[in-house]
Amino acid sequence: MTDLIQAGKDLKEASSAAILIHGRGASAQSIISLKSYLKLKDFALLAPQAEGNTWYPYSFMAPDESNQQSLKKSLGKIQKAFDQIVKKGIPTERIYLIGFSQGACLSLEFAALNAQKLGGVVAFTGGLIGEKLQPEKYKGNFDGTPVFIGSSNRDFHVPLTRIEESAQLLKKMGANVKTLIFDDPEHTIREEELEWVNEHLLSQN
Repeated sequence: MTDLIQAGKDLKEASSAAILIHGRGASAQSIISLKSYLKLKDFALLAPQAEGNTWYPYSFMAPDESNQQSLKKSLGKIQKAFDQIVKKGIPTERIYLIGFSQGACLSLEFAALNAQKLGGVVAFTGGLIGEKLQPEKYKGNFDGTPVFIGSSNRDFHVPLTRIEESAQLLKKMGANVKTLIFDDPEHTIREEELEWVNEHLLSQN
């Protein structure tokens, strides 16, 4: 299985790019299918593949040392995709990070560790990673980058409290954060989330 799937426009021709990050047990191929639901037709799309289809072995809120090695490796894969886009001349403010579940957590974590002006960050059910949030480990300023987090108010994997804490921290780092929280038990990407992202975050492309 390849480490990185590319779809959409060629990086040399695209003016915008998105890094799509799959969830636990899924694949790069499956997250690429979001292009059928999101306004990404003019984007270069890059989807890294996790080893064994899992970015890190335990819960994103497990004791830090238990996920540390895998997480470092996974963040490295996202960085590699990000660097590849920048190298082709696409400015960071035209780069988007989009993830679901584990991929949403990884999107937020990567963005906060490297805070800068981005096109946007889309987290379908996710929060910043760690047993407890450690604001001191995050650096930089988002300079108004739009960040979307959508989830259930009682998701089995991602507690609402962590979403709220993550949103507050990202706001303090200069992000323009929108959360959409739904009153259902589903661990999924909802039509309303896709519509909001298309209308408010991707409509300029």
